[in-house]
Amino acid sequence: MNEPDDLIVVAHIVKTRGLRGEVVADLLTDFPDRFENLKSLMGISAEGSQRSLQIEEQWFHGNRLVLKFSGFDSIDDAKQLVNYDLAVLAEERIELPSDSFYEWELIGSRVETIDNQPIGEVKGILRTGGVEMLSVVDESGRDRLIPMAADIVVEIDKDKKLIRIDPPEGLLEL
Repeated sequence: MNEPDDLIVVAHIVKTRGLRGEVVADLLTDFPDRFENLKSLMGISAEGSQRSLQIEEQWFHGNRLVLKFSGFDSIDDAKQLVNYDLAVLAEERIELPSDSFYEWELIGSRVETIDNQPIGEVKGILRTGGVEMLSVVDESGRDRLIPMAADIVVEIDKDKKLIRIDPPEGLLEL
C-alpha cells in the first residue's frame, strides 16, 4: 500500500455510465492530457483502502473523464468505484517550472515574515477569482487569509516547507 504522500489525486469518480462498467470522473488536475498515456491508476476509497485499477479505455465527455477499468464489466461492478479518488504516484507528476508549485506542496508549510516572525501553517489555498489566498492557521487556531500577491509572498521554499511574507501594515490584524 502506498503512503498518502506518495500519491497525487488527479480525479474523483462521481457516477457510473452505461452498462459495460464505465465510470465518470471529475478532473482534479490542471493537466487533462496526462490521461492519454496512462495504463493504470490507484483507486482510493473514502475509507482509505487502495486498489490498482488497469485502464482499458478512457475518453473525455465534456469536461469529465469516462473510464473503463479491467475487471469492472457491469454497472454493478462499476458502482463499487463511485466516490473513489483516482491517483498517480508522486514521481509520475508533471514537472512544473521552478517558480511554480502544486497546491499540495504548500499544505503544511510554515509561514513567517521576512523578519522571521512566525505566522502559522498553511492549511489550504482559496481561489477567489482574483488573487489566490493562503489559508494559514496560527498557534491559537485563528485562521488568516494571506493574498498570494508577489509583493506579499516574497519567497516559497517547497523543499524546506517555508513561505516568507512581507505583509502590508494591518494585514495580520484582520
